[in-house]
Amino acid sequence: MNAFIELPKGAGPIGVFDSGYGGLTIYDEIQKLLPQYDYLYLGDNARTPYGTRSFDVVYEFTRQSVRYLFQQGCQLVILACNTASAKALRTIQQVDIPSLDPNRRVLGIIRPTVEGIGDMTKTRHIGVLATEGTIKSHSYPLEIRKLFPDIEVTGEACPMWVPLVETNEYSCEGADYFVKRHIDSLMSRDPEIDTVILGCTHYPMLIEKIRKYMPQGVNIVTQGATVADSLRRYLANHPEMESLCTKGGTSRFCTTESGGKFCEQASLFLNHPIKVENIQLT
Repeated sequence: MNAFIELPKGAGPIGVFDSGYGGLTIYDEIQKLLPQYDYLYLGDNARTPYGTRSFDVVYEFTRQSVRYLFQQGCQLVILACNTASAKALRTIQQVDIPSLDPNRRVLGIIRPTVEGIGDMTKTRHIGVLATEGTIKSHSYPLEIRKLFPDIEVTGEACPMWVPLVETNEYSCEGADYFVKRHIDSLMSRDPEIDTVILGCTHYPMLIEKIRKYMPQGVNIVTQGATVADSLRRYLANHPEMESLCTKGGTSRFCTTESGGKFCEQASLFLNHPIKVENIQLT
């Protein structure tokens, strides 16, 4: 394992990381709720998708991205990626941060997503729609059972949903087949499900079709607003960290792939143009 290099100290922007574009749905909700802060978004688009990669590879890629954000002055980093949160967060928190700078923080998005579901489900049966990597990690069942041991969790991997979004096919009629197929599969395995978590940051782009095929009365939990409110509460409860987050109302975007392609794709998620920098991670 490569050692972290020496990093600068002092206040900086809030870092937001994703393996691709989906984390922009998290960034967008955070920025809307907390517009006073500065943000630095990093998408490792050159190496996406993470969902099918091993734990070790996801950890190393995520670790490199966190290191970059730390080098840019971020004291707080949000892993706006379910796969990175599932496969890398715990090791980074327990192994890397203490040896690097115990005052810095890296937070995931899985626990904030599940914290409120206990009040949403009446049947105590929950469904999770996510990538193959997130489903195989069992991160959602583990986190849910820590908080709500009585809740039954059923996961469904949806391997075509992310490609549908990233190829801008999510609004086409052909997408209906894949959306309906996985919702029907999930509900047939547990008809008592009354709450479904969208455990991938791309999936809100498919929300209209998801609502179309989801049985009536089933709650649909998206991550953006939930994670944003959790961050708001975190900063209010941790003034020592809040004071290290600069407040200029700016946003900076970086990608490991083509800046032009990132700008084109980002417009699908943010509905406004952005400027982006191309970087390399090592």
